[in-house]
Amino acid sequence: MNRPTTRHRPALKNKPKPPPIKSHFPNGVVTKHKDSSDMKKSLYSSAKNFCSCLGNAHFLKWRAGDICGVVVHHPVPCVFAASLLFFMAVEYTLRMVPPTAPPFDLGFIVTKNLHRLLESRPTLNTILAGLNTVFVGMQTTYILWTWLMEGRPRATISALFMFTCRGILGYVTQLPLPEGFLGSGADFQVGNVSFFLFYSGHVAASIIASLDMKRMKRWKLSYTFDILNVLQVIRLLSTRGHYTIDLAVGIGAGILFDSLAGKYEDSKKRAASFVASATTYGSFYNSEKERNG
Repeated sequence: MNRPTTRHRPALKNKPKPPPIKSHFPNGVVTKHKDSSDMKKSLYSSAKNFCSCLGNAHFLKWRAGDICGVVVHHPVPCVFAASLLFFMAVEYTLRMVPPTAPPFDLGFIVTKNLHRLLESRPTLNTILAGLNTVFVGMQTTYILWTWLMEGRPRATISALFMFTCRGILGYVTQLPLPEGFLGSGADFQVGNVSFFLFYSGHVAASIIASLDMKRMKRWKLSYTFDILNVLQVIRLLSTRGHYTIDLAVGIGAGILFDSLAGKYEDSKKRAASFVASATTYGSFYNSEKERNG
């Protein structure tokens, strides 16, 4: 009998390899999966590195004396930490103001008696508005004087930065006019025109001028501006010309943009110094070249 013969397939030479699988891994190609032992080693190594970092943590080196020393030597950050916890409790337990109700403003509550007084005496309101406009003129005059007459543009640059940012924010979020607003034709802007509420340019410009006075050691003039600024804040709250947050942010804006203007000036001075050094070196190089040539 003839036995059936088995046919053997010839081995394929140069068998094509399947294309690699693209993935999001850093090398872009996955060619081989790690087995479970490699995965365990990787996890163990990661856990070991984490424990090593945790063992070197700074707070583990603290002692009781160090913790007490923080309170003694750094009371201000400790007060901020306590206020953080307090206001977290206030925020998470506070009833939100409904959409139909006017905004809650603590400054309006504190100045309600002054508001009633100015509301009942329009002439007094107009006089105070006129005095406030004079104060705004004083701010503007001083800020421009430092640039045009003294050649110190920092205060002017700061005011330009500040009013540009105020215009952007004031237009992006247009707050409603406070209830009980007492306008006056003598107030700035003169003529009862529309204005941005957030944030107060009156207060910010006064801060910018006062900071410049302090840099120049014009202490009496600076303290005078600070007192007038406080009175201005009280009047703006009493007439409902600004919310409290507008005035508070105005103070911060004055400080912030004065600092930014100072950094801008410093950057320009460094650039000018670099250009001058490069020019001097170029002139020296050319003269040496001509001499040796």
